[in-house]
Amino acid sequence: MSHSSTLMHGGQILANALVRQGVEFAFGVPGESFLPLLDGLVDHDSKLRFITCRQEGGASYMAEAYAKLTGKPGVLMVTRGPGAANALIGVHTAYQDSTPMVLLIGQVGTDMVGREAFQEMDYRKVYSECAKWVGSIDRADRIDEYISHAFHLAQSGRKGPVVLALPEDVLFAQAHEHPTPKAQIISPGLDQALFSEAMQALAKAKRSMILAGGGSWTKDACDALKHWANREGIPVATSFRSQDLIDNHDPCFAGDLGIAANPALIKRVQEADVLLVIGERLGEMTTGGYTILSVPKPALTLIHVLPSPDELGRVYAADYALACSPETFCLALTNVTMGKQHKPERMHAAHKDYLAFSQPNSIPGGVQLSEIVANLANELPRNAILTNGAGNFAAWLHRFYPYGGFKTQLAPANGSMGYGLPAAITAKLVDPQRVVVAFCGDGDFMMNCQELATALRYQAQPIVLIINNGMYGTIRMHQEREFKSRVSGTELTNPDFVRFAESFSMPGYRVERTEQFASVLQAALKSSRGAIIEIVIDPEAISPSKRLSELGRPS
Repeated sequence: MSHSSTLMHGGQILANALVRQGVEFAFGVPGESFLPLLDGLVDHDSKLRFITCRQEGGASYMAEAYAKLTGKPGVLMVTRGPGAANALIGVHTAYQDSTPMVLLIGQVGTDMVGREAFQEMDYRKVYSECAKWVGSIDRADRIDEYISHAFHLAQSGRKGPVVLALPEDVLFAQAHEHPTPKAQIISPGLDQALFSEAMQALAKAKRSMILAGGGSWTKDACDALKHWANREGIPVATSFRSQDLIDNHDPCFAGDLGIAANPALIKRVQEADVLLVIGERLGEMTTGGYTILSVPKPALTLIHVLPSPDELGRVYAADYALACSPETFCLALTNVTMGKQHKPERMHAAHKDYLAFSQPNSIPGGVQLSEIVANLANELPRNAILTNGAGNFAAWLHRFYPYGGFKTQLAPANGSMGYGLPAAITAKLVDPQRVVVAFCGDGDFMMNCQELATALRYQAQPIVLIINNGMYGTIRMHQEREFKSRVSGTELTNPDFVRFAESFSMPGYRVERTEQFASVLQAALKSSRGAIIEIVIDPEAISPSKRLSELGRPS
């Protein structure tokens, strides 16, 4: 391996290696454990921007959202011990959402390891359950090798997070760099014989369905699937929080199998004779707690396409298991023609069911949230990016907002609260000209509200909708269902959100009636500093279809 003739410290070698991997943004909170890396970044400030965040949890969400939005690995830099612990939440999100990420963690010097030195952690133990690989760079002359391995692994097969510890003495050590090329995405090829058999089974079907979801999608794959499904008249559903894989206005779109999915869609999937699943591992949320499809063998013919062979057969036994990327599979589909038994009427009926389910309904109180969300589509550009964290509030967004297609949704499939605001900030950093709206609950927003300071610093301020019902709504819903009227730990005390917005130089608004929202949204869209819009809903409106007082076990 060739190497440079110039000696440099490990932090410079590492910074150079990241630039060669094409890293444009790195997110994190600076720490004394990786000072040489921060020094190395100074020489690349025109190519690689280090986004200084206010807490590592928010930074980890920003890195994960960057990867979701761009398809490139999100890079996160945190200090040892407390910083690494805070970052774990975003790494777990990346793992369950199959999102490529490289986490770089400062570590105690190699001469201190194993002594429980200041802020020391064994990262292999800490991250073993939510990372594809955890390594430690213990030699400065192997930094390039480790970075190359990390970026290859994060993007291969089922994509996910990779963790590298950076011992402090290694970062300070002088060494020659050994430049490596940018990582190539390694993807298994399509088994043509098995593909042909699977397509023959699909061609004989009379009630076929397609379910698309998970990570690893490209625009070309989405476009190929959409055009093919329309040509062949096959309805396409999406998995939990993957609704933007298909423009929701498209005739082939049948809705999403998320939490509280459309009963008509569930029935349609269960009555299918062949189900083609692309990119989705069929997790708990998408399968309704593994009830929509029986485990281990569904009562239908299952064609399962995933980038990683390790995931195929893990829960569901497929009749045809194909280990390849969604792009490889969907491009191959374009050359396949089904028989005449595939009637477009079935596809149109499925889309009609979706449209009926997404019609606004009535909830208690002066704010009809479904009307507000449905009308967002009339006011926002079709390429607007909508982000959200976790909580009952998100059900209104997922049910009543028609996503505009590829990369218009950023949301955690692992159900992690506090994601919406950091993700929206990332979206504004990556594409400042696009409209970005963070859809947050009051409890959800407050988990990472400090990142408004990051938004202000980098002039990446989104529009933030805070759905305020004064409680942790999801937990209260379960609490009322299991232990009627015995409330504990779920009530919230909130700040004045309007004044909170103004303290970060953002306009703030409070909406208490449905008719107030339209003018407030227009003002927010005209703002150059984003906005916070607090939407106060009646606590009785616990979900789009349930009232709080209706919950409880039957006596």
